Amino acid sequence: MRAAATAAAYWLRKMAADSEPESDVFEITDFTTASEWERFISKVEEVLNDWKLIGISSGKPLEKGIFTTGTWEEKSDKISFADFRFSITHHYLVQEASDKDGKEELVEDALPLSMQDLLCMNNDFPPRAHCLVRWYGLREFVIIAPAANHDAVLSESKCNLLLSSISIALGNTGCQVPLFVQIHHKWRRMYVGECQGPGVRTDFEMVHLRKVPNQYTHLSGLLDIFKSKIGCPLTPLPPVSIAIRLTYVLQDWQQYFWPQQPPDIDALVGGEVGGLEFGKLPFGACEDPISELHLATTWPHLTEGILVDNDVYSDLDPIQAPQWSVRVRKADNPQCLLGDFLTEFFKLCRRKESTDEILGRSTFEEDGKEAADITHALSKLTEPAPVPIHKLSVTNMVHSAKKKIRKHRGVEESPLNNEVLSTILLFLFPDAADKLTDGSEARPTTSRNNPPPENEEYNLYSQFKSAPSDSLTYKLALCLCMINFYHGGVKGVAHLWQEFVVEMRCRWEKNHLIPGLASGSPDLRCCLLHQKLQMLNCCIERKKARDEGKKAYTSDRSPSGSSGDTGKAVDRSGGNYLKETEKERGEVGKSWESWSDSEEEFFECLSDTEELKGNGQENGKKGGTKEGSKESANLKPEGRLHPHGKLTLLHPGEPLYIPITQEPAPMTEDLLEEQSEVLAKLGTSAEGAHLRARMQSACLLSDMESFKAANPGCCLEDFVRWYSPRDYIEEEVLDEKGNRVLKGELSARMKIPSNMWVEAWETAKPVPARRQRRLFDDTREAEKVLHYLAVQKPADLARHLLPCVIHAAVLKVKEEESLEDIPSVKKIIKQIISHSSKVLRFPNPEDKKLEEIIAHVMSAEATIARARSLKAKFGIEKCDQEEEKEDLERFVNCLVEQPEVSVIGAGRGPAGSIIHKLFVNAQMMTESSDEVAAMTPLDEELKRSGSSDERRLNLGAVADFPAPAGRELILRISVPRPAPYSKPLPQRMYSVITKEDFRLAGAFSADTTFF
Repeated sequence: MRAAATAAAYWLRKMAADSEPESDVFEITDFTTASEWERFISKVEEVLNDWKLIGISSGKPLEKGIFTTGTWEEKSDKISFADFRFSITHHYLVQEASDKDGKEELVEDALPLSMQDLLCMNNDFPPRAHCLVRWYGLREFVIIAPAANHDAVLSESKCNLLLSSISIALGNTGCQVPLFVQIHHKWRRMYVGECQGPGVRTDFEMVHLRKVPNQYTHLSGLLDIFKSKIGCPLTPLPPVSIAIRLTYVLQDWQQYFWPQQPPDIDALVGGEVGGLEFGKLPFGACEDPISELHLATTWPHLTEGILVDNDVYSDLDPIQAPQWSVRVRKADNPQCLLGDFLTEFFKLCRRKESTDEILGRSTFEEDGKEAADITHALSKLTEPAPVPIHKLSVTNMVHSAKKKIRKHRGVEESPLNNEVLSTILLFLFPDAADKLTDGSEARPTTSRNNPPPENEEYNLYSQFKSAPSDSLTYKLALCLCMINFYHGGVKGVAHLWQEFVVEMRCRWEKNHLIPGLASGSPDLRCCLLHQKLQMLNCCIERKKARDEGKKAYTSDRSPSGSSGDTGKAVDRSGGNYLKETEKERGEVGKSWESWSDSEEEFFECLSDTEELKGNGQENGKKGGTKEGSKESANLKPEGRLHPHGKLTLLHPGEPLYIPITQEPAPMTEDLLEEQSEVLAKLGTSAEGAHLRARMQSACLLSDMESFKAANPGCCLEDFVRWYSPRDYIEEEVLDEKGNRVLKGELSARMKIPSNMWVEAWETAKPVPARRQRRLFDDTREAEKVLHYLAVQKPADLARHLLPCVIHAAVLKVKEEESLEDIPSVKKIIKQIISHSSKVLRFPNPEDKKLEEIIAHVMSAEATIARARSLKAKFGIEKCDQEEEKEDLERFVNCLVEQPEVSVIGAGRGPAGSIIHKLFVNAQMMTESSDEVAAMTPLDEELKRSGSSDERRLNLGAVADFPAPAGRELILRISVPRPAPYSKPLPQRMYSVITKEDFRLAGAFSADTTFF
């Protein structure tokens, strides 16, 4: 009854379902759709195909040392297993393609290359390689690892699933390259993998423990585990091939003092800083840059049974090892003087304070009136003023301000004491010492007297945009760098800069040239601060020449003048002459500064003064008034330099003279940029173009006026023939008599209506250069430069001078490297120069790029310091035999350059003997201090086992050396596996034992056809 009810209910439900409209989706599970696992395997196969790793692999046998000297490359891609992301990476050694014929011969029976590499002995224990290369000796492999560093494959089921995936992928593609999977946390470096070939398979397995099992601390225990893992049915088993390396660490360098002397801060006043010549950067490490020396003693080719190494006795005496190799462990970030100097100076660039804020702004605010005078001194100097300018002397104001500073801040509170400051200023301004000695102005020691040396090192400043190495700017940069490091930091820098600006002001007012600067216009290849100082020197030169010219001209006009002077006075006409004489006498009564600053005065250049002295009669014909008639003015030429060859004026036919002209105004790069911006803002309209042309024709107008004064009666064509010969076109034509004559005319561009040349010629008056308005107002430009210097913050100053400091650092590194001859340092220097040339050429370089340059300099310094440390430890300077000394120097240089260096002659060679002595001395010191505390667990284990005689014998063999810090063994054999009739295949196991680490990495091959 119950069964019938149930059946009825079923059918009722079925009928109700059939009667409903077809709104529900009927799901059908398709079990032919690929799962996530299958998609993962497919993706692995796709990557292997893309990288062309399918099929038979071929290659030449590995050469000795190729793992270290060869080039390794890698390719990466991303794959996913469901939502878990993996990275797949192909590591391979770049090799030349193998011969195709050889490849075809080896197709049938050849083992995969990876299996052949397992038995290769040419590259055991490579000094620098991927861990799988060191453990298995492979030239090519693929790794699948979790993409994120925090992800890890921890469970055994997931590990097995990944191993199954790669096994299927290798079988489907026929790839013979080993494929590994990284499991557990990444710091453990745990890998499992597989390699497949035709009828063969190799499984890569690994064991990693933190504590070393006692039975596996020696060769005999490792041989037991290797043989048991192989499980070969053959009896007797073929002998196992063995390679052993023991590594000893030397940490105690106490008996070898570090040769670098600590910097002597107080030696600055005596002329030196840090034991070096004053004005040069220090160099060298303040601590030993070599922390440890690792000696690896290797037995490369041993056979089981030749030696004994068990828990009781060992034949592994490091002195008897056939191969020695050494590597050094570098100290982490050793403190180096040059690097510290650069780093501290670079920190100045990030400071925000101004000089006033650092030294104390309140010192200037006691007297409101004088403070106002200082503030407005620049405007009062540059604008026309009815009062004599000597009453507004900025030097007096600065000195009064300095008195206030000293009143508020005692001498003992100053960042720089007077002795240090005087030494620095005398170094920067050596001509001051000569002035103090004989009381007269010394000839400035500038580079104009001695032409700069044309060598690569000197010309580095143009690449770095710094300053010549013999210039004042370069010396200032070094002084500020030392002051920042040794004397008060940023306060000392601000103090020295304040004194420097005061010195610049004094030299401008007293017409004393600045030493250490090349003559001429500012060099745009140098930093802006150097250009500003050169501009100030140009101003001083112009002002000095003008003042000397005025004095000479006035003395020539005096009644006690020469006969030539009398001629000048006689040529003057009555009333106007008296007016001019009175004017000049009134001007003589004023200071020469006020005479030059008057808006009504004219420029008188030094070359014109020389002409007045040398050619008095010709230039004495200056009669007439300022506003005399044109005819009388044309009869009196002035400001002639010399005739222009055989050229004559077109109309009068008199010789054409080249006039004395004003020199163009020197410009710094910021003024040029400012000028170009102003001209660009005028736009492209006709009015803007006309105004731009007028602004640019000031020099042209001055030259036209000088030309008219030197050549009375000249015309525009005469000026063009001298000034722009290409704009005067001459052609041969026939005259009325049929003779060929030259006829000239202006070029087409000179005939354009409203031409600026024509307008300027019509505007120009015959005025010699010495009586023209100055093109270059040296007073205004000098005050602008001095104001620019005064407002510089220490950070701005550091930015300006950082190229000079980097320039000096590169020169210092090159100088020190030349004493050591280290190829890697030469390479670093080239990189620094190349990088700096790109970075420092432009204003405001990025801090990150500057830090990279400083890091390269520090790296070069540390490398040189390491070479010197090793030379001191190996006693190269004490070596008497020249040949042995050269061998040791070569060995030390290789030790600096290479990750690991073989010791020629092992323990019996010259380098080996020195290394042996180093260990013996360290052992003697260790045993005398605390013999028991120095024992390692391995040594304690050896001591606990065996009789006293055996322990003494065992310890006596290695008494000169401590217990090995690391033991590495490689066991190899080729045996049939898994059955006696299987194909003989390579088996390999690598073992490394350290104090807190034990690792076994095995590669076990099996025959998959005959098993």
